[in-house]
Amino acid sequence: MRKIAMIGTGYVADYYAASLRTFPDIAVVACYDRDPARLQQFCAHWGLLAVDSIEAALASDATLVLNLTNPHEHFAVSRAALDAGKHVYSEKPLATTMDEAHALHRLGGELGLQIGSAPCSLLGQSAQTLRQAIETGAIGTPRLVYAELDDDFISQAPVARWHSASGAPWPIEDELKVGCTLEHAGYYLTWLMDMFGPVETVVSASAHIGEVAHLIPEPAAPDYSSATLFFESGMVARLTCSIIAPHDHRLRIFGDRGIAEVARAWDNQAPVRVRKRLVLRRKLMNSPVAPKVKPGAWTAHPFVDRKQAAMNFMLGPAEMLDAIEAGRPSKLGRDFALHLTEVTLAIQNAGRTTGAQTMTTRFKRTAPVRWTGTRTET
Repeated sequence: MRKIAMIGTGYVADYYAASLRTFPDIAVVACYDRDPARLQQFCAHWGLLAVDSIEAALASDATLVLNLTNPHEHFAVSRAALDAGKHVYSEKPLATTMDEAHALHRLGGELGLQIGSAPCSLLGQSAQTLRQAIETGAIGTPRLVYAELDDDFISQAPVARWHSASGAPWPIEDELKVGCTLEHAGYYLTWLMDMFGPVETVVSASAHIGEVAHLIPEPAAPDYSSATLFFESGMVARLTCSIIAPHDHRLRIFGDRGIAEVARAWDNQAPVRVRKRLVLRRKLMNSPVAPKVKPGAWTAHPFVDRKQAAMNFMLGPAEMLDAIEAGRPSKLGRDFALHLTEVTLAIQNAGRTTGAQTMTTRFKRTAPVRWTGTRTET
């Protein structure tokens, strides 16, 4: 039995707990939250063990700590876990500044411990099927990506009614202070990094344009960003995030011979479709029919009950545990997480006048992840 500890039992922790049921060989040996009532409510709902201090959680026999705390606490909690000799898988972002991200990256390396961060949807069936389709030439040579992560006009949504399975309210204040780019860009950015490697240059802009004073007492982070990403491999992508524009989670990769499409970023089983380009008489057009790409058997990771979530949030922690046992770096490990953080912060903090930014971090692109039951092979 592989053992983990959970620190932070708020809204997102319920998604991890639901996903945990698909990995019967992983046990939670300790849960801690600074809010005792929330901790007891969460542990009672899921039948997990609560401890009364972070020190007790870090003193447990867990191999891996899941850091599911408030984003602004990620750095301090992850650093404490590393200092206690634990490997760390953190919710996004790894840290809210590059100085903190570099410090965690450096400390993990010095101590010989794994540290990485969400999101882990790139380990899912949709992302791995898309990568396979691109690498086998389904659309010819890929030339350009359009990635949309728009979530409609959140400030007018009935957020007070949003609660997790064990009753935690949706953390509206954290979401607006952290910003939709730090919260959401990684869902498609990680897919693109997995397929096309490191980003060399980011040209971006961001702004806060909505009205949220009725929701939070302090200034909010940008609620809109748009970036053009230039990859070292030569790929170019446009990535847009907002909580203003109507819901749109499409990813489209345009190639010489067609378009590869995914419509739902947060669904591990969203179909990958390929739309061929053709000439009809004298007119260039894209086929109105876009057949599904058949997923390879090796992409069939453990699926969560769709009543709970369309994503399995435990794919990342499970893969990291596999990597620890195999003595190899995690696919979502410290180099990957550091680069993801740098690119995302470059987009989030761009404002109106930053212009082009050259990335200083890199990671080594790895082979696709192959699922064997509840384990991964690379």
